[in-house]
Amino acid sequence: MTVEIVILAMIAAFLGLRLYSVLGRRAEHEEEPIQGRFDQPPGMARSPAHQPLEESETFPPRMPERHYPAVTPMVERGLRDIAAADRRFDAFAFMDGARGAYRMVLEAFWQGDKAELRELCDASVYESFASAIDAREAAGETLDNRLVRIEDTAITDATCDGSTARITVRFRSDIAAVTRDAEGTVVAGSLDDAIEAVDVWTFARNVNSADPDWVLEETDEG
Repeated sequence: MTVEIVILAMIAAFLGLRLYSVLGRRAEHEEEPIQGRFDQPPGMARSPAHQPLEESETFPPRMPERHYPAVTPMVERGLRDIAAADRRFDAFAFMDGARGAYRMVLEAFWQGDKAELRELCDASVYESFASAIDAREAAGETLDNRLVRIEDTAITDATCDGSTARITVRFRSDIAAVTRDAEGTVVAGSLDDAIEAVDVWTFARNVNSADPDWVLEETDEG
């Protein structure tokens, strides 16, 4: 019996020493600060790049990546300048609007709709269209033109000069053109044979204006 008690006492003492060893070491480690990946070793000075930010220092918000239609580097710079001045600007939405405006302006001119042209064009372009309409009406002629399709559109220039943004677009389209006299007789053209037309139009907008619409500022033939 005495031998068994001695053996049990020895086992208990052994387990007690092992338990103290484990718990004691763990407690010592828990008291030591754990060095993180971004902490400097003790005694090493922090470089300016690792100094904590002052309360007044903040990072600028990350702007979303903008994408632009296939254009030259110079044109893309112009589009980026416009986007910087007008955060609502979207080049792809502009191109959709430009195609719609191209059709609307042509049809308004062919039909002699001055009110529509006044809404879509600036003063100088409107006056040119209005003078051509007056001359056509004085000659007793009418246009029976049809925009068959817009084959291609491309931005050829883009600038932001102060508060005025300008974008030049080249349109390549097929148009069936017919001119009729006062009696309705065809005097020029044919609705059966569409001709290719290339127009270079410049649209402008005040980026500080609440009005999102662009107006036709200049027209030319490509």
